[in-house]
Amino acid sequence: MELVILLLAIMGMGSGAIVLVIRNLYYICQPSEVLIFAGSTQRTRQGKRVGYRLVKGGSSIRVPLLERALRMDLTNMIIELRVSNAYSKGGIPLKVDGVANIKIAGEEPTIHNAIERLLGKTRTEIEQIAKETLEGNLRGVLASLTPEQVNEDKIAFAKSLLDEAEDDLERLGLVLDTLQIQNISDDVRFLDSLGRKQQADLLRDARIAEAEAQAESKIQATENEKRTSLKRIDRDIGIARAEAERRFKDALTKRDAVVAEAEAEIASELARIQADVPVQQERIIQVQQQLQADVVAPAEAQSKRAIAEAKGEAAPIIEDGKAMAEGTMSLAKSWKAAGSSARDIFLLQKLETLLTTLTSTVPDIAVQNVTVIDAAGGNTATKAAAFVEQLRQTTGIDLGSAVRGLSSGSQPTLTSNDFAALKQDLDRILTQVAAQRPSPQVAGEQVIEVLDQSPTLKRQLQRALKAGGNAALTALLDHPVVDIPIVMVEAWLAKEPL
Repeated sequence: MELVILLLAIMGMGSGAIVLVIRNLYYICQPSEVLIFAGSTQRTRQGKRVGYRLVKGGSSIRVPLLERALRMDLTNMIIELRVSNAYSKGGIPLKVDGVANIKIAGEEPTIHNAIERLLGKTRTEIEQIAKETLEGNLRGVLASLTPEQVNEDKIAFAKSLLDEAEDDLERLGLVLDTLQIQNISDDVRFLDSLGRKQQADLLRDARIAEAEAQAESKIQATENEKRTSLKRIDRDIGIARAEAERRFKDALTKRDAVVAEAEAEIASELARIQADVPVQQERIIQVQQQLQADVVAPAEAQSKRAIAEAKGEAAPIIEDGKAMAEGTMSLAKSWKAAGSSARDIFLLQKLETLLTTLTSTVPDIAVQNVTVIDAAGGNTATKAAAFVEQLRQTTGIDLGSAVRGLSSGSQPTLTSNDFAALKQDLDRILTQVAAQRPSPQVAGEQVIEVLDQSPTLKRQLQRALKAGGNAALTALLDHPVVDIPIVMVEAWLAKEPL
């Protein structure tokens, strides 16, 4: 039993010794570090002999008494860089703040530089060495760049700094992973001036761009409005064209209906007239026969009797006529010698005899005046005078007296001769208007237009209207061809008082 216990004790002590040996001699290397076994001589990949061997990312056993195991941390180190009064190209002092990430190189041959220079130093000491190295490189890079270049392109500045510091850090066995420039400033406010200038340029460019954008927007809006207006006009034209076509079709339809209705009425009237024609023809025959019996036959008999009596009575008259013919021939010679006044002279000579003859057949009466006018074959003046006399006899309106009554104060008297002359002038105007075959409305407007250009005729027409009223105006504007609206002329004359 004691032997067993002894064996177990010996085995336990042996196991403990083995564990102790393994713990002191067996080393495991983490991925973020490198094991350095100093003491044994090795050759590097470049053929250089060194007094240590390297283990990275694995494990190894240290040779007792001959080797010493050392560890070197390969993790990242953050270094804050701050450089003040670093003169740039042009003599402007700058202040630069940045952050750098460095670590000890884990690859050959740079790691050999790190082992030779940094082995045994603390991380703080390594960070200080790297910081001073980077700050020196930073000042060197700043001296070769202007403030504008440093401020405008920080990436290019950082790249230049990396290129400058790479060789120095490699000699130390360090690797610069990243470098970020956080802030660049100066105490003389040079960069602020540059910033204000750039800001002003940017503001100017922004305003120019905004103005150009607004102009383009307005141009585009105008173009859009133009297109919209053109489309609206095309739409309105299409609507108007469709409406016109619709109205045209309606008019055609109505025209056909009106024409058909008129044709039906005409056909009906024509049929009625055609049916009435035989009746009227029979009536005409009957009237003709009745006239033949009642009027024509007795008239023919009386005519024959009168012819016979006239022949008997004509015999002495013929003889007297021959004598009178000779006298008439003599009178004609005298008439021709008298010229245009012969007719008037002749009438004046015969007037007393004619009046004596006429008055001998009637009882004694008081005659106020006598007017002898050839109404059938006379000129316009004689026809007008005849009309005035007939108007006085039939209606009691004495146009001559009425015209004479128009004169008061400084107004001249409108005599019968003036009335006749006015009628003659108006007939001339109406004949000119009638040559164009106008409608009554157009004829009235044309007559008014002509009278507007003749103030004398207009005043005489106003006096005639005032004296004889609507009847006088109707008589003056009467014409066989053209019909003048009396109401229109009367309204026109009433607008401007005499």
